[in-house]
Amino acid sequence: MLAMDQGVVEEWLSEFKTLPDSAISSYAASLKDKAALVPALYKVIRENYSDLLEPVCHQLFEFYRSSQPQLQRFVLQFLPELLWSLLSVSAARDPHTSGCIEALLLGIYNLEIVDKDGQSKVLSFTVPSLSKPSVYHEPSAIGSIALTEGALANHGLSRVVYSGPHLQRENFTAQNRFEVLTFLLLCYNAALSYMTPTSLQSLCQLSSRVCICGYPRQQMRRYKGINTRMTVTSDFLVQLITGIHYALCNGEVEMGSKALDDVLYRAQLELFPEPLLVGNAIKSTLHGAALKSNNKEGARSIQVEITPTSSRISRNAVTSLSIRGHRWKRHEAQEVSGDSEAALGGAAIPEINVTGVSGERMPNGDSMRPRPDGRAQPDCDAVGGASEVSMDARCHDSSTRGQEVRRQKSVRRMVENEGSGSASTGRSQY
Repeated sequence: MLAMDQGVVEEWLSEFKTLPDSAISSYAASLKDKAALVPALYKVIRENYSDLLEPVCHQLFEFYRSSQPQLQRFVLQFLPELLWSLLSVSAARDPHTSGCIEALLLGIYNLEIVDKDGQSKVLSFTVPSLSKPSVYHEPSAIGSIALTEGALANHGLSRVVYSGPHLQRENFTAQNRFEVLTFLLLCYNAALSYMTPTSLQSLCQLSSRVCICGYPRQQMRRYKGINTRMTVTSDFLVQLITGIHYALCNGEVEMGSKALDDVLYRAQLELFPEPLLVGNAIKSTLHGAALKSNNKEGARSIQVEITPTSSRISRNAVTSLSIRGHRWKRHEAQEVSGDSEAALGGAAIPEINVTGVSGERMPNGDSMRPRPDGRAQPDCDAVGGASEVSMDARCHDSSTRGQEVRRQKSVRRMVENEGSGSASTGRSQY
């Protein structure tokens, strides 16, 4: 650590101790103007054996305990670096060098799990409904939802998930370490819009290092740090992905993409369904999207699909209007058929059997074809004594069919030309 950076940190430590309570708010607003302070504090946190590490951690805890939002956000920007320092020291099995960092993280955790009156907090989260737009989906893109009895019963109802109350912790153990760290990342993600680009880069580095250390992917990333595998939990990876998603949409495209791939790589190895679901969902939404890499100085945001202002109803959606329209069409069809029957005067038009004109079916299944002389000829000879048809019967059938066809044509012509009024007259003349 350079002497200049050490001087900046020492000046910062002495300055806050002499401030009266009335000047804390103005001091908090002036911290953003000290450009050399934040890089110097990062160097102190990364050097585990620095003499300034313990007073810096104590000062950061005083900032967070002051209940000033700007001072608390100033402390939260160092949280990813503090987490990596703790995890790396724990993996190296040298816990004596991280005592002050553990005390700082436990102090922030114990302050966040209680309210102003000292009562345990119970955090609530509303699960998004598929019928309402959210960050990850649009109802119009899903299509029509079946209008069932269960869907109607659950319409307008929101599912709320509660977290807490959380227990206070006095020290880190193998059982509660990631429970505390996951909650701290939740607090960090709640203030993502206030984080600096340096803090977002530190979050991406934390995500990659925790997920690849001790695995073959570490050689591909060319990271020469510790080679010990670190235990992670599913909830911890989900909180990492949440911060990475924000970093991806706010200028850290390259580092954020690598961090997301590393987290998904570790989630696949551990078979964690929640990180795989959230990570792949974010990756699919960002696929093909034009992420602006020069958005570091712009407004902090996450790219989402804007809900259309005009209401759009699917053509296949079952609504009361579509049901009424279907009922009206059915009634109109019945009325039209009734009117047509009344127009014909109740007389049904006989059907013309076209097949009966060209041939006749024999009793044994053979068909009769008419000959040029007017007689019918069977398609094939009956084997083993076929029955003979008399000439008089064939002539009688042929003349009867001819008269029937002429009568049907005459009735149809009269109905089409003269209408209902002349139908009875035409029949009497015939």
